[in-house]
Amino acid sequence: MSSPVSIGFHSIIKIDRRKEDAVYIQIVYQFINAVKRNLLEDGDLLPGSRKIATELNVHRKTVVAALAELQEQGWVEILPNRGTFVKNPERVITAASAIEAFRQPPDRAPYHFRKELILDTPVFEIPERYYFTDGTPDYRIIETEELVRFYASMVKRKKKSDEFPATTDGNLFFRDQLSYYLNLTRGFHLSRNFLLPIASREQIFSILSRLLIQQGDIVLVENLSYFLPNMIFSQAGAKLKTVPVDAMGMEIDYIADHFAPGEIRCVYINTKCQYPTTVSLSEKRKIQLLQLAEQYNFIVIEDDVDFESSLVKDKGESLFRKNAGNRVIYTGTFGRFLDPGFQMNFLIAPQDLLEEGKKYMNLFGKPNFMIEKTLGEIIHQGDIFRYQRKFQKIVAERKDLFAQLLQSNFENEITFEVPVSGLAFWIRFKFSFSLTILQEKAKEKGVLLPSNCLYQNRTVTALRLGFAHLDEKDMCDAVRLLHEAYHETVEAK
Repeated sequence: MSSPVSIGFHSIIKIDRRKEDAVYIQIVYQFINAVKRNLLEDGDLLPGSRKIATELNVHRKTVVAALAELQEQGWVEILPNRGTFVKNPERVITAASAIEAFRQPPDRAPYHFRKELILDTPVFEIPERYYFTDGTPDYRIIETEELVRFYASMVKRKKKSDEFPATTDGNLFFRDQLSYYLNLTRGFHLSRNFLLPIASREQIFSILSRLLIQQGDIVLVENLSYFLPNMIFSQAGAKLKTVPVDAMGMEIDYIADHFAPGEIRCVYINTKCQYPTTVSLSEKRKIQLLQLAEQYNFIVIEDDVDFESSLVKDKGESLFRKNAGNRVIYTGTFGRFLDPGFQMNFLIAPQDLLEEGKKYMNLFGKPNFMIEKTLGEIIHQGDIFRYQRKFQKIVAERKDLFAQLLQSNFENEITFEVPVSGLAFWIRFKFSFSLTILQEKAKEKGVLLPSNCLYQNRTVTALRLGFAHLDEKDMCDAVRLLHEAYHETVEAK
C-alpha cells in the first residue's frame, strides 16, 4: 500500500477568508492547480481528511466537501478501505489526443464579419491585492446564503404556478410587488401595467435604442458621461452631442441656445448622480428640462440607477414623478446591493411602448421566473427593507472614512465633494500630470486603477473612485498606496 504524500498541504493551499469564494471551493481550485503543476502526481495517496483539515486550519466537513467536488470533477478517486488517490484527467485527454489530435479553431476567422469598435468596453483581470472601481457595491454585505434560502423555498413549493402566476406578460406576482416597492420608496402611483422588469441595463438600453432611435437621430448626453448607454445609442445610429455640466448638473440653457425645436430625439440623463462627477440636477433645471422637452418635442430617458445608494431622506422628485411619464422614460435598478444574480432592472413607460419592448425580450432569452418569484417574496416578506438599511448603514460609514482618508493623505493636492448619492467620489487634482503613469505606478504597488476611472483632457485631471466595495483595512491600504504612487508620479514629472 502506498504511503500518503509527504508534501505539506499548507504549502500548496492558501485559504483567504476575505474572498467571496467558499473555502471548500478555494481548496478545490488550488488542489487542481497543484496537480497541473505536478506538485501532486497521478496516483499519489492523500492523507486522511482530519489530517488535511488540521494542516489547513479548517473544519473537517469543509475538506470532505472539497474532496467530494474533486471526485465529481475527476481529480481524485476515493476507494473504500484504501484511501483517496490523486487523478489527473488531463493526462488521459493528452494520451487520447496522440491517437486523434483535436484541431483548435484558427486564431483569425477566414471569413468577414462586422466589427464594432464603439462597443469595446474595458475588461480587467485583477491580480493586484487592491483595486478601485468606478462605483460598485460590496456584495458580501448581504449574505448570498440568505438569498439562496429564499430561492430554495420557491423551488420546493408545490403548485408554484398557482401561487405565483407567470403568464406571457411575465411574473405578475413580482411585478405587483415591485410596483408596490417603487410606489412606497419613490413616491410613484404605478400599476404593474406600466412596469417592465428586465435582467440587465444593457438590455434596457438596447431595447430603447431599437424603439426610439433611427439613423442620424440626435441624442444629447452629459459631458464626460457614462460609456455604456452612449455606445449602445451610437451603435444604433444616433449622433451623440454633449452638453456641459456644472455644480447644478446639466446646463439646460445650453440646449436651448444650441439646438432648434424638433432637432433633438432624446436626452439621456442621470438626475440624481451624474456619471462620473456625481453632481445632482437642481430642482430649477429639472423644471427647465421638462418644459424644454415639451417645447422642443424630445424624450427624456431618466436613469435613476443610484436611487438605492442615496443616503438623504429628501431625495428630490424624479423627472418622471414631476412629468407623470408624458415626456420621461424612467429606468432604474432594484436590489443593486444584492448578489448580481439576484438583481433586477426595470423600465417604466407608457403601456404601448412597453408592449413593443416585450417583443424584443426573446432576443435576450427567457426571463428567470424563479428569480423573479424570489425577489417578489423578499419584498413581500419585508426583508428588502432590512437589507437596504444594513447596506446604507455600511455605505455611510465607508463614505465618511473614504473622505477622511482622501483628506489626510492628499491634503491640499485634490478637491472633492462627498457625493449625496452613488458609490464613488469625483476627485480632481489641482494640477495636471499623466494619469497613465499614475496607473502604472499604482500597479507596481499592487493597486489596480482601471482605465474607466481615469479622466483627463486639457482642463481636467480627475479620478472617479469607488469606495463601497472596500472594507476598512483595504480602504486604508489602497488610499495610502495610491498616494505613494501619486507622489512618485509627480516627482518623476
